[in-house]
Amino acid sequence: MTDTAPPSAPSPKQPPTSEEPGLPGDENRMQDKPDWHPRYPGSGRLVGKTAIITGGDSGIGRAVAVLFAREGANVALVYLSEHEDATRTKALCEEEGANAIAIAGDLGAKAFAQDVVGQTVSAFGSLDILVNNAGEQHPDEAVEDITEEQLRRTFQTNIFSMFFMTQAARPHLSRGAAIVNCTSVTMYKGSPELLDYSSTKGAITAFTRSLAANLVDDGIRVNAVAPGPIWTPLNPSGGKPPEEIPDFGENTPMGRPGQPNEVAPAFLFLACEDSSYMSGQVLHPNGGVVVGS
Repeated sequence: MTDTAPPSAPSPKQPPTSEEPGLPGDENRMQDKPDWHPRYPGSGRLVGKTAIITGGDSGIGRAVAVLFAREGANVALVYLSEHEDATRTKALCEEEGANAIAIAGDLGAKAFAQDVVGQTVSAFGSLDILVNNAGEQHPDEAVEDITEEQLRRTFQTNIFSMFFMTQAARPHLSRGAAIVNCTSVTMYKGSPELLDYSSTKGAITAFTRSLAANLVDDGIRVNAVAPGPIWTPLNPSGGKPPEEIPDFGENTPMGRPGQPNEVAPAFLFLACEDSSYMSGQVLHPNGGVVVGS
């Protein structure tokens, strides 16, 4: 018998990968800034509702947060470490007349997801909408180039976080609540340089459909949005190879990338009563790319 201790189990929370240190990126540093501005006056579709939006500091998350605020929601913004962007987004929500809080941390940790929900319910007294939008991507030309560190990290951020947030939120969601997940066009058409990212998006779509069936009897709707190439800080900060940035989005039928404010209305539709007869569905703001449902 040996007194050698067995190897310790790996930590369930993966540290940030060192391959693209600029991710997820700061919107305030971009010269060509994404367009997050809502395109129309609010109509009160979320008055009295409270929403958590992960990845809410910039890009699609910022556009969704400001639009939800314009429609009357209390907003909890969850972000990793982009404090300046988050402070700006919180102020933009407040300018719309909404109450807003910003919470920084890594959603790959289950304890942080629980803390997010706890802070939100403490601040606003309820929780009605969960938008699982946080994500990361790391381009690689060959499958052998994807390190174990990167693979674990991408799955942790993109899909584990959705489980953790949903588990934490579930006791506070009652009949009429909505969950909206962010998947991607890459789930449907694939991406030769984003093998791990695309795989997580496939998992998110399956999670969305399965969770919708799981919660339908409780009156909680679960849907998803699958954006195409959208101009956000993720792209120039390492999410796309630098040589592809000038042509980003040109391979869509519309011949251009989308803007965050062209995606946010899809999240609003799925979060409000306009979509009361929809669950387990995916909307596709992708520049005209025709994909299977």
